[in-house]
Amino acid sequence: MSTPTPRSVLEPRPSALDVDAFVAHYGDIYEHSPWVAEAAWRQGLTPAHDTPDALAELMGEMLKQASSDEQIAVIRAHPDLAGKAALAGELTSDSTREQAGAGLDQCTPEEFARFERLNKTYKDKFGFPFVIAVKGLDRHAILRAFEARIDNDLATERRTAIEQINRIGKLRLRDRLTR
Repeated sequence: MSTPTPRSVLEPRPSALDVDAFVAHYGDIYEHSPWVAEAAWRQGLTPAHDTPDALAELMGEMLKQASSDEQIAVIRAHPDLAGKAALAGELTSDSTREQAGAGLDQCTPEEFARFERLNKTYKDKFGFPFVIAVKGLDRHAILRAFEARIDNDLATERRTAIEQINRIGKLRLRDRLTR
């Protein structure tokens, strides 16, 4: 990896932090799962990991290498899309911003009912919530993806959920450059 340019570097620089400071600042990237950040720090951070994409890749590898139970726990830490937690204002700030950006806070009553039905059917089938990186999608595209993925088998859907969670992590880290 090459040395990052200053405008593409996360602040504070991940490679300059001790484990506690790193987890305090980057532990929220993976929804309610700071252990992913800690595992990345323990793997070893260099200045090359000070960019969003490089840090996201390392953190994503930690999730991919995790046990099945740990992966399922991370998936289950994600909220339902346009679900009761969103309506009650109980999402993390990242999830609230992401869902609002996709227009999920503007669903019609019929769309909310459709999300609620799909959330229940999906959870009953797979045992965890539907996860998709919503940035760049609108509620109609999300509903289409939801309906397409509900026919997947468990192994495919678990793998897809982990890929989506890693995409969410990368997008959240990239977003930190603009805040």
